[in-house]
Order: sequence, then structure tokens, then C-alpha cells
Amino acid sequence: MERYETEEQQVEAIKRFWKENGSALVIGAVLGLSGLYGWRYYNESQIEAQEAASVAFEKAEMDLVKDEKGFGAAQAYITEHGDTGYAYLMALQLAQQAIERKDLTEAAKQLTFVVEQAKMSAVQAIASIRLARVQLEQGQFEQALQSIEKITDEAFKGQTQEVKGDVYLAQQLIDKARAAYSAALEKNTNDRVLKMKLDSLASMTVAAANG
Repeated sequence: MERYETEEQQVEAIKRFWKENGSALVIGAVLGLSGLYGWRYYNESQIEAQEAASVAFEKAEMDLVKDEKGFGAAQAYITEHGDTGYAYLMALQLAQQAIERKDLTEAAKQLTFVVEQAKMSAVQAIASIRLARVQLEQGQFEQALQSIEKITDEAFKGQTQEVKGDVYLAQQLIDKARAAYSAALEKNTNDRVLKMKLDSLASMTVAAANG
């Protein structure tokens, strides 16, 4: 996957991909099956359903930011369109809303759904990173590391190493945290936050030595 500076940019890129290519993916899948089963024509109803899912996604997404009712509507959207890529994007949105409401249990539920069900590796990776952060906030350190270990896409290595560093730091495993942050910085050499985290670790090490 092309590298973007933030996860939000990654999610927006995936949204654009589905909006621009969703119907084409359905056509390609059906035409691909035609070679196996002798079908001559693709199923137009599937394409129409994909386009309808796109329109409904945009409406549900707008409703989600308005009020509490939007949360329920978004959940209903996932149930109705669970077999489309849009359902996983909506679950990411729901998880973000839940985090903002301090409902980490609901956030973990939505993110776990995406990790387990999404077909695109990039979507799975983003969900796994966010799930690990939620688990870190919940004090579930081993689960957070397990979530990170599931990500194999090199495009996300910098982010996964940074989250690892955060988990190790929370456990007071300073050497492991430093190694993880350093590995993350190798992937994102201009990341000022990572540099600050490493500088903070250096200060902690000096303070501990002088203490």
C-alpha cells in the first residue's frame, strides 16, 4: 500500500478506492467466475447493490457525526451491508466514535470485527493497530502485542513498531521500548513524535542512573 503520513489519510485513501473501484471489483469477480462456471453475463443486481451500498455509506457516515441516533444507524448499516468493504470502513468509524466517548469496550468490539472479517490487508492492518492502542489503554499489554504481531504488511512496520514501543514503555521495559522506537524511526525518519519519545527514554535512563 502507498505510504501515507497518518492512519486517517490511509482510511481516506481506502474510501476513495472503494468509491472509485467498488463496482469494478464486483464485475471483475463475477466475470472471473464466468471462466469457471461458463457464465456469460455478470449479475447486474450485484453491481447495483454495490453502488447502493456506496450511497448508503455516505449518508450513514454523515449521520454518524450528527448525534447519538447516527451510531445506531451506522450499526444497522454494517448489518445490512456486511458483505461489502464499506461495512468495515463504517466499523472503523464507529470505533473512532466509541473511543471519543471513552467506550473502549465498544471500540474493541468494532475493531475486532474488522480484523477478523475484512478482506483487504490494509484495512486489517489499520484496525489491528487501533485495536492494539485500545488494548494498551485497557492495560491488556499481551493482547496488544498479539494484535500487532498479526500485521505482516511492510507498509505498516513503522506504525507497528511505534505501538510496540508504547506497550513496552507502559510495562517499563525501557530497552525493548527503545529498540522498537528506533526501528519505527528507521521507517519514518522525519517523525518528530518518535524522536521525542526516544529523547524522553534517554532522559529516563539518565535519571535512573543518577537516582
